Amino acid sequence: MKRHLHIFFVAAALAALCIAPAHALEYTIDGADDYLFGRPTSDDTIYEWENPNVDRSKNTALIPPGFGTPTSYLPNSGEYLTPNLVPGALNGGLVNQVGSVGNPNGGTPTNATGGGYPADSTSVSVDSSGFPTVSTGTSGQTIAFTDVTSSMYYSNGSLGTLKIPSIGLTVGVYEGTDSAALLKGAGHFEGTSIWLGNVCVAGHNRGVRNDFGKIHTLKSGDTITFTTALGTMTYSVSSVTKVAVTDTSGLSATATNQITLYTCVQDQPAYRWCVKAVAAS
Repeated sequence: MKRHLHIFFVAAALAALCIAPAHALEYTIDGADDYLFGRPTSDDTIYEWENPNVDRSKNTALIPPGFGTPTSYLPNSGEYLTPNLVPGALNGGLVNQVGSVGNPNGGTPTNATGGGYPADSTSVSVDSSGFPTVSTGTSGQTIAFTDVTSSMYYSNGSLGTLKIPSIGLTVGVYEGTDSAALLKGAGHFEGTSIWLGNVCVAGHNRGVRNDFGKIHTLKSGDTITFTTALGTMTYSVSSVTKVAVTDTSGLSATATNQITLYTCVQDQPAYRWCVKAVAAS
């Protein structure tokens, strides 16, 4: 009996030693990072327009061009709703309305002078596609020049094929820079050379025809080829610049063989990208 009691007390003592006091568990939880919460929606930024005094009344309202037309994607394109009320219209100036590239803010279009083909005097206007057209006189300066003749045309109506491998471009070149010509491909500036001297070509950079959409990304040394009925001329890009739409200096005839490409600058109707490339020796 004593032995059993002894075993019982020993077991009870061991059980008492194994019993631990009860304590609440402690947890540590990190707070959420700031970016998990929504940011304040209030905005105290003061926005200033480039020109807050632009006339935005119906006096300068435009009737948009037809859907899918060559100028439908151009900013400020269309015909004025009230041409007689456009700023400058009553001052003797004729408003340049379709495209408005030469005169985006209304008023009398500005003309500029530049080199000729050859010429003593140069007058500048803007065609329906927004590219400058040039009429010139004559002079005795020495230049390289090849006129466009009927024998220069291919059966598809083009004057040749322009290729720029670095931007994956292959496009036909047609005479003129009006909407009809640029709807088919790139356009050759009337009055400029087609082979020797300065060959000048324009093209759209957006819309249905966006052939020249990447020419402003060209780098010095990039290759351009122009194939005509007279052969293939290879050029190396020498410069890429942004010029005013009225700047026709790039259309001047030259003694050296080169090619000059023009296209619009997105959302800047008063400017054009101008790429110059010289013939490889």
